[in-house]
Amino acid sequence: MNELTIDSREIGPGKPTFVIAEIGVNHDGSVQKAIELVNVAAACGADAVKIQVFRAVTLLHASSQLAQYQKARAKTDNAIDMLRQYELSQENLRKVVQRAREVKLVPLATPFSIPDVEPIEAMRLGAIKIASPDVVNRPLLARAAQTGKPLLVSTGAATIEEVETTVGWLREWGCRFALLHCVSAYPTPPEQAFLCWIDELSRRFDVPIGYSDHTTAVQSGALAVAAGATFLEKHLTYDRNAKGPDHAASSDPQQFERYVKQVREADVLRGSPGKRVLPIEEDVRRVSRQSLVVRRSLKPGEVVREEDLTVQRPGSGLSAALIDQAVGRKVAKPIAAGALLQWDMLADAA
Repeated sequence: MNELTIDSREIGPGKPTFVIAEIGVNHDGSVQKAIELVNVAAACGADAVKIQVFRAVTLLHASSQLAQYQKARAKTDNAIDMLRQYELSQENLRKVVQRAREVKLVPLATPFSIPDVEPIEAMRLGAIKIASPDVVNRPLLARAAQTGKPLLVSTGAATIEEVETTVGWLREWGCRFALLHCVSAYPTPPEQAFLCWIDELSRRFDVPIGYSDHTTAVQSGALAVAAGATFLEKHLTYDRNAKGPDHAASSDPQQFERYVKQVREADVLRGSPGKRVLPIEEDVRRVSRQSLVVRRSLKPGEVVREEDLTVQRPGSGLSAALIDQAVGRKVAKPIAAGALLQWDMLADAA
């Protein structure tokens, strides 16, 4: 189950890394800005673009508060008022999705409440992203699973036991899904990225593992690929200094372009799974592997002893790995000192 298909794109080990440009709320509530960010994502070489679908009054209780990172850059102290500024109407969401398809990007979306799933279904998106806070939101997960679409589930700020519970639900429901390693801090300091958890999640759950990257490092995506991530999500903004909750933890167009370029280079360096001898290694293998060499002349009928043999390059004789199978056999025909030992020089084992 370690592969997944989204809009005909295969995601998994050995496949090109699937790079998602997360627009989030970096459009500042403007559909024109959202469409421009879609254009930027395409120009930078992303594979997909993601939007967020929410209604502030549905998502937030009156007692909701801003997170510390939001307080530093928000235009208001009221959580509902802050979030309401970033809502896009269903019509505008459709415009963004249409533009994504026009520039050959895969459009994706994150719902934050159960009613948000319906417009995502209506837009016929290839997958649904579940944000980290909702990794334990069973009602939302169940509704999203009912769509039959693959779910990309972030695991930020979750214990491994919580992730195990959610994976159990998804498997019980027969849902196709992948997990994303994520650290829910905006931005995430490099020393808190814990990219080693990508491999831990992969080994534990045997599903495609991605990385939802909240660092500001350009090389973090490439390092995540080297650590085993098969898809990436990275916030994209037009200006990291813009007023708004997510701009500072995002990449501007120049950074995002370098980010994707390094990811593609990491894909090349990573290669495909399955340890094997590569064609470019054959020459070195032939001349530098070592063979069993006879140290003294041997006559037919003599028994080969370990002290009769030494090990030298090249590897065109019996491999040094086979010394235990050679020692103790009788000589089948005369062997000159210094000869590379071959099977036809020895009698069959008794």
